[in-house]
Amino acid sequence: MAIKRSSQAKRWLAGFASVGAAALLAACGAESEPTAVDTVPEEPVATEEPAADYSTATGEDTVADLATSSEEFSTLAQAIEAADLTEALSASGPITVFAPTNEAFEALPEGTLDELLLPENQDLLRQVLTYHVVQEEVAAADATSGEVPTAAGTPLTLEVDETTGDIMVNEAMVVEPDIQASNGIIHGIDQVILPPDLAL
Repeated sequence: MAIKRSSQAKRWLAGFASVGAAALLAACGAESEPTAVDTVPEEPVATEEPAADYSTATGEDTVADLATSSEEFSTLAQAIEAADLTEALSASGPITVFAPTNEAFEALPEGTLDELLLPENQDLLRQVLTYHVVQEEVAAADATSGEVPTAAGTPLTLEVDETTGDIMVNEAMVVEPDIQASNGIIHGIDQVILPPDLAL
């Protein structure tokens, strides 16, 4: 896995709001194209909810979209919204997100999640979530053992078992690899990874 310079992490964090806003404006612009009002109405088109079965995912949804549409990552989606990171995780990327499942959040000490979701702890929550984000797209097959920089500025340690292909991210294991998004890739993990210098 290529190791990016820490300056890239700083640029990525600095560009959170501007890049996310630009992506949001572009999306709004695409949705607001004028339509003719004097034409014959077309037959209604059935719409489908985003698939939670990632084996059929097309990669058209962003990382934020996939978290929101999945029951398995619903707690993560709630945390992303509380941390005001939805726009950043909908930007162009590419990024890799090591995404804790609902069970991973439930395994936190009692009261920890509720505390993190409080408005006054938004900065703390952002620090936790950005520690799960790498500023490059890395498929499971391309992962290699070693440290990788994160958007939080503190590196993660990956350990790849060359025999089984299992990937450990600090103390968490990748349990659902290679969920493709339009702006990157998600690897579901079985624990919430906390930055080593974080005091909860």
